[in-house]
Amino acid sequence: MSKFDVIVIGSGPGGYVAAIRASQLGMKTAVVEKAELGGVCLNWGCIPTKALLKSANVFEYIKHAADYGIQVNDAKPDFAAMVKRSREVAAGMSKGIQFLFKKNKIEHIAGFGKLKKSGSVVKVEVISADGKKTEYEAKHIILATGGRARELPALKIDGKKIIGYREAMTLPQQPKKLLVVGSGAIGTEFAYFYNAIGTEVTIVEFLPNLVPLEDVEVSKTLEKSFKKSGINVYTSSEVTAVDTKGKGCVSTVKTPSGEIKIESDIVLSAVGITANLEGIGLEETGVKTDKGKVVVDDYYRTNVQGVYAIGDIVKGQALAHVASAEGIICVEKIAGLNPEPLNYNNIPGCTYCSPEIASVGYTEEAAKKAGYQIKVGKFPFTASGKAKAAGAPDGFVKVIFDAKYGEWLGAHMIGANVTEMIAEVVAARKLETTGHEIIKSVHPHPTMSEAIMEATAAAYGEVIHL
Repeated sequence: MSKFDVIVIGSGPGGYVAAIRASQLGMKTAVVEKAELGGVCLNWGCIPTKALLKSANVFEYIKHAADYGIQVNDAKPDFAAMVKRSREVAAGMSKGIQFLFKKNKIEHIAGFGKLKKSGSVVKVEVISADGKKTEYEAKHIILATGGRARELPALKIDGKKIIGYREAMTLPQQPKKLLVVGSGAIGTEFAYFYNAIGTEVTIVEFLPNLVPLEDVEVSKTLEKSFKKSGINVYTSSEVTAVDTKGKGCVSTVKTPSGEIKIESDIVLSAVGITANLEGIGLEETGVKTDKGKVVVDDYYRTNVQGVYAIGDIVKGQALAHVASAEGIICVEKIAGLNPEPLNYNNIPGCTYCSPEIASVGYTEEAAKKAGYQIKVGKFPFTASGKAKAAGAPDGFVKVIFDAKYGEWLGAHMIGANVTEMIAEVVAARKLETTGHEIIKSVHPHPTMSEAIMEATAAAYGEVIHL
């Protein structure tokens, strides 16, 4: 029987990062993966969707080339080529993980991994594609099995007419009409992509606002932008049934003004994800779960000695960068280091539709509910020289500070390239930077990032360019 210091089940951004850090710290490490290395993120999520979105973004630039003094005729999207490029990008990233495993002397064990109790010892049983079962032993076993698309009773994914995010990336042909159910990051990104290349898109959101976890002002701005681009939006609405008997789909939607029928070629279910806990041996080994998540402490230890869990299967934001951070903390604790527990209130969230959305910390509403007296500053990109020159004046940066002590409570951005700007706020909050320190930090001109300084100055009554 092969023995390791650490075995990680799952090779997504939580699993492969944990494995590499374990190897760096001198531990003999293996990763069990039944599919492509890199998990959903690299193969079916973060990376390939960004490739598709870039194609849509380039096409939109071409459509508006005249705005920049350039004449382009007869441009049209090649949907199959966009999908092909996206898959090639994903495949290249997956091969990059293979290289990193080789470089860090990490063993890749192909197959489905599960916990198995052998007396008082927990081992890993791996079932290969041909059904062969092999047992492995490790002092530490990290579960990083990720998540999959959540299904609603009225939206049973069949992979053809009612699809999830995987199918949305590899459709054989571009739909003429698409209904997107759910307006989180997955829903809004696909809505933007398909609308940009000419599909008629409708979004149905159960809650009152698009991207409902974001600041309300951000949500309203996105809705206005989407409607302007031709996307039909129904909020406070619910899909109660989908008839797929005909050539396409006829969805029954309950809206505040009554029940309506929406016809589409395809319905995309984007109502969140659910953790992959089935069949991985939790019951057999006694690992505790609660509300569909594995119960862990601040260092991702379960109640079973030597078993840990990270990523989408534990409580916290289901984001790739969260899983990676959790994996590093988990492994460093195993190695005897003293890592700081993750602050889940300082996790950036990014949505890569157009305009982009980025945020961290408290929304204005949440800060008030938490009892803070706040200072709020806002700077619109219409007042940004770089944004105007780039032809991207839509959106704003909004910052929230505690009026009493100056703590930076949150930041919310919508506009071009804001996903590249949010890290400044994350780092500043981590370092307990005050608003006045941001105001006095010289930002380069002209840049979009100046809006962070200007919004902060606005919060303290010192804004120059408004």
